[in-house]
Amino acid sequence: MQHLTGIPATVGLASADNTAERLPILPLWGELIFGLVAFAILYVVVSRKVVPRLEEMYAERTAAIEGGMQHAEEAQAEAQAALEQYQAQLHEARAEANRIREDARAQGASIVAEMREQAQAEASRIAESAKKQIDAERQSALVQLRAEVGGLSTELASRIVGESLQQEARQSGIIDRFLAELESGDIKPEKVGAAAEGEARSGEES
Repeated sequence: MQHLTGIPATVGLASADNTAERLPILPLWGELIFGLVAFAILYVVVSRKVVPRLEEMYAERTAAIEGGMQHAEEAQAEAQAALEQYQAQLHEARAEANRIREDARAQGASIVAEMREQAQAEASRIAESAKKQIDAERQSALVQLRAEVGGLSTELASRIVGESLQQEARQSGIIDRFLAELESGDIKPEKVGAAAEGEARSGEES
């Protein structure tokens, strides 16, 4: 009896062992449920904690990159604007320098022309003044020469003729003829003596 009773138990164990040997891949239900729960917890943690943080870091990185690119574009635009402003100022400075140079050239030409006119006017004034002074000195010299020559001619004629010419008309006639000959360059003692003698004879006859 005991031998017969143990037979079914042995057969059941043998069949269970055979089933386990035939399905080695299937896990136990407890392990499967535990794995699913752990995966769900991990998924929740990752989706709520890790993924938002990663997305935030990615957004910050993207914003930083875009901000850097925008800042670089703004800096490039500012540099281009500064370059254009510098070129405009340089062009304006060159134009101003050209205008100043042209104004200086025109002013220089005007000053030179004005100084030339002043110099010509001054030269004309000096020449006119010198001419007037020369004419005045010439007239003074002629008057002085006329007086001196008149006295000399009167004295000379008196000595030649042998009488003193005291009459004013005789002296004036002799002096005028002598000065005329003096100005013409034809002065000869013979003519002076002849003229004086003629005047003396005409005075005696009268």
